[in-house]
Amino acid sequence: MEHNVMKQLISFIAVLIFSSSVTYAQQEAVNPQVTIHTNHGAIRLELYPQQAPKSVENFLQYAKDGFYQNTVFHRVISHFMIQGGGMTADMQQKPTHDPIINEADNGLKNLRGTVAMARTNNINSATSQFFINVEVNGALDHVSKENSRTWGYAVFGRVVEGMDVVDDIRFVETGGPNGVPIKAVVIESVEIH
Repeated sequence: MEHNVMKQLISFIAVLIFSSSVTYAQQEAVNPQVTIHTNHGAIRLELYPQQAPKSVENFLQYAKDGFYQNTVFHRVISHFMIQGGGMTADMQQKPTHDPIINEADNGLKNLRGTVAMARTNNINSATSQFFINVEVNGALDHVSKENSRTWGYAVFGRVVEGMDVVDDIRFVETGGPNGVPIKAVVIESVEIH
């Protein structure tokens, strides 16, 4: 009889240990989320540190530093993307940290609602600026490491709430060839959850 009670007790403890380690593993696997507060509303992002560790770390560091406060979405192209995170309302570029390596070869695609690092023609030139794809932009996906065009743009997250806000921003009135909004679309802050 005592032997059976002891076996049940050991079984019960094993289940407790297993379930607490599963819960811990699930918590570890939860991706970080941030909310971009704009003068058009809130956009919540889920970030992907497993696939794009440098891009996520970089974005979160700028958010922690308060860098994004009072920057703008300075490039808005209604059937392409909205880009922000580097310019003030008077179109002055803010000083940034050093560029990061391009993680576009991480398997993530530039689908509608994904967020990716903006860069110049230099493959490894991304700093603070990011963009949210408003349509499927397969031409921005990694194809090969042959040149800047085929290298692609690193996706590091996606919109999980507030795509209606993104759609509102994508249709603001713009002027000039670069899609600069006539009325500033301000990033008031980026909140880390």
